[in-house]
Amino acid sequence: MKTLRKPPKYCKIFEDRHGKVRAYYRRPGFPSTPLPGLPWTPEFMAAYEAAQKGEKLEIGKNKAAPGSFSALIGSYYKTSDFTGLSNSTKATYRGIIERFRSEHGHRIVKEMERQHVQKLVSKKAETPAAANNMLRMIHILMRHAVELGWRNDDPTKGVRKVRNKTVGFLTWEEEHIGAFLEHHKPGTRAHLALMLLLYTGQRRSDVARMGRQHVRKDVLSITQQKTGQDVHIPLHSELQTVLAALPLDNLAFLVTAQGRPFTPPGFTNWFRDMVREAGLPDGLSPHGLRKATCRRLAEAGCTPHQIMAISGHRSLAEVTRYTVAAGRKELAAQGMLALERKEG
Repeated sequence: MKTLRKPPKYCKIFEDRHGKVRAYYRRPGFPSTPLPGLPWTPEFMAAYEAAQKGEKLEIGKNKAAPGSFSALIGSYYKTSDFTGLSNSTKATYRGIIERFRSEHGHRIVKEMERQHVQKLVSKKAETPAAANNMLRMIHILMRHAVELGWRNDDPTKGVRKVRNKTVGFLTWEEEHIGAFLEHHKPGTRAHLALMLLLYTGQRRSDVARMGRQHVRKDVLSITQQKTGQDVHIPLHSELQTVLAALPLDNLAFLVTAQGRPFTPPGFTNWFRDMVREAGLPDGLSPHGLRKATCRRLAEAGCTPHQIMAISGHRSLAEVTRYTVAAGRKELAAQGMLALERKEG
């Protein structure tokens, strides 16, 4: 068995009888969880982080009371609705649900009423996104309670979301992209990161794990970590040039200063530092470059389906707004040109 780098805490690595290396997260009091790939690779670390946030095993007097929210949550975690989610989405759901459990896990599910839900949402009104995310998780739990026969109705129905004035992630404009590339020259990790984000249109979790193993005949093929969607993206000539200049000593294209693969949160934090170094607004994020890719594709005349084939979006509604905006821009230009011709 070949020597492996020391794995993260609570990880057990062994070689099975077929000679395959296997890894498990084994922490006292927590369920044993298989981990994909080899230690420190992006997919391994994503699963490791999800396992760390997993539900602690309940034994003895700490066992959840029948009919309680804690028992309902434990049941929900075993459903295909939850286990079928990506590791990153599971971690997000768990974070919200466990915060709810810490305060209300002892309460009885059938006793929750609509006014109770409304009160919980109203208490978080100053943070609309958090309030609405919690409402969504309670709705998911209540739906599961109805399926189990624990209650006949969903008390979240009719509870209004908190109005959120945010427009979402700020889309990078061409002047932002130009300023970033002017500051971060070719050969830097920041330049590489922007080129990967901009010319693949993928999420941070997928960009952080991209490597030469995903490229065949100048086509980058990857299964999106969040949705499981397969995308096959012909390499843009600008990205081809950048990748051709990279050394061959890492599995992933992007690594930390210590030579390790990025975790998605770590990548975002580092990239925001690079944005600040370039003198750009703090609101510009990796996801904003995904939106910029869609904008560019729409402005180039691509159809919503063509954009979806690259971005991996599953809903036409998510990408149609880019083509609508690009169409309006072009129509406005044509309209003003027609006006000038008439007045001339």
